Amino acid sequence: MAQQMTGAEMVVEALKDQGVEHIFGYPGGAVLPIYDAIFQQGKVRHILVRHEQGATHMAEGYARSTGKCGVVLVTSGPGATNAVTGLTDALLDSIPLVCITGQVPVPLIGSDAFQECDTVGITRSCTKHNYLVKSIEDLPRILHEAFHIATSGRPGPVVIDIPKDVQFAMGTYIKPQAEMSHPTYKPQREGDTEAIRVAVDLMLRAERPVFYTGGGIINSGPEASRNLRELAELTGFPVTSTLMGLGAYPASGGQWLGMLGMHGTYEANMAMHDCDLMICLGARFDDRITGRIDAFSPGSRKIHVDIDPSSINKNIVVDVPIVGDVNLVMEEMIRMWRARTNQPRTEAIAPWWKAIEKWRGVNSLGFTNSSSIIKPQHAIARLYEATKNRDVYITTEVGQHQMWAAQHFHFNEPNRWMTSGGLGTMGYGLPAAIGVQVAHPDALVIDIAGEASVQMTMQEMSTALQYELPVKIFILNNEYMGMVRQWQELLHGGRYSHSYSDALPDFVKLAEAYGGHGIRCADPGELDNAIDEMININKPVIFDCLVSKEENCLPMIPSGKPHNEMILPDTADIGSIIDEKGRVLV
Repeated sequence: MAQQMTGAEMVVEALKDQGVEHIFGYPGGAVLPIYDAIFQQGKVRHILVRHEQGATHMAEGYARSTGKCGVVLVTSGPGATNAVTGLTDALLDSIPLVCITGQVPVPLIGSDAFQECDTVGITRSCTKHNYLVKSIEDLPRILHEAFHIATSGRPGPVVIDIPKDVQFAMGTYIKPQAEMSHPTYKPQREGDTEAIRVAVDLMLRAERPVFYTGGGIINSGPEASRNLRELAELTGFPVTSTLMGLGAYPASGGQWLGMLGMHGTYEANMAMHDCDLMICLGARFDDRITGRIDAFSPGSRKIHVDIDPSSINKNIVVDVPIVGDVNLVMEEMIRMWRARTNQPRTEAIAPWWKAIEKWRGVNSLGFTNSSSIIKPQHAIARLYEATKNRDVYITTEVGQHQMWAAQHFHFNEPNRWMTSGGLGTMGYGLPAAIGVQVAHPDALVIDIAGEASVQMTMQEMSTALQYELPVKIFILNNEYMGMVRQWQELLHGGRYSHSYSDALPDFVKLAEAYGGHGIRCADPGELDNAIDEMININKPVIFDCLVSKEENCLPMIPSGKPHNEMILPDTADIGSIIDEKGRVLV
């Protein structure tokens, strides 16, 4: 039913109609009419951030942990430019966001007015789509269309730039249609039946198959994770995952190989290198996964299922491309498999599993523990043991701690792991944790952080305190930009150029200054009690975990190397795969 209202009121009304309960934002002159409209209603709750980058990461954490669309509201000029990092992060990781930005009045556009910038031009390359709304008549359609585009197909961020005079203008608000459509935007959801049949035929003949899964399965919803588990059980095939896909298949599952890629497990990477059939489900052949392109899985046939047609054959040329929603495609694969056999290929792939078991025996995630200093891997392992039976969500910053978390914290369900994958954004974890905590107020939300990365958005502790959001920041403090230091050691002759932090805050006092709780632990014998203290305090906590300073994150595929040329930890047991002459046996 059509209603007369201002543009600002239309924004709030559209948020309500789209089911939005929370938005993350920071006010400014160009969006004050919208903030006034927010003030006069009680359904949509606004979370005041301390920096617009924090707003976008909070919306990302909210979206990734719920499957809903995150919403951001910022002002013109620097408000919009400060949001660019989060928008780019959301684009690369396929996170649905709608970011509403203020703009100077239409007559002033192009005049270099106060806090004016070309928001549409700036964000064109870092959003799925963007709009400049010059007419009140277009505003309702654009608001609803933005949510449709952000959440359908391959999800991503959409920017709506609304001039201030459009916010003041009166117009007719029209509610969203039950089924949204767009004349030029029609993402293909159902995969080609013949291509799926060919894929299933290859699966039925494969002797060394592997499922390579990604964040697309998480994005497709909880049913997609259930279908992946059913498909894996039906076929008996091993399963590995990208960083973004962790939790889609349970880490406790017998067919789980661990994470794939630069810091993935030996068994996952060797299986990808030696397989004869790769079934890629909802992943995009990122360079951190493929390693050296011309040596990537050289003897395999490749099936690629992705809802984004531009991802098909972009990095790796595949044999069977299938454009469609990975959930629907897996449903069809399951139906066809059941029609053909309804049995796993246990006997046919038994030699393959024998080889995988030998690779597993290498224990590529092993490390030498210490009774005198906390090893970062041990800290993550103890954190996992203390929280595995709780309603827990994990976010991370970016660096060594991120990879250790992916290796040693085990996820059995989707939407529990929030990290910056494609862009690798330092400062992501704390605001993302706040967004997750807003969405799940009774859950345990932990940001596994590095002392360098977390300082980039540390001001968002103030947001956590204001809204009584008891997020936990678990800092693995080695006083270095750890991944930078590791690369400098391995690739630059140990010349540690500007990777050591000469001046760090006292994180305990910093927590207390914000009104939170601070904990410091350097003794492995006190670690478990300190973790319990962190968990049981119902307020924001900064846990300063002092860890060994020069520990490297291994295993590692050096940049430009193939999967079978991994650097393994000293603790790796290679006896089962290497003979007395140093030849690889499997």
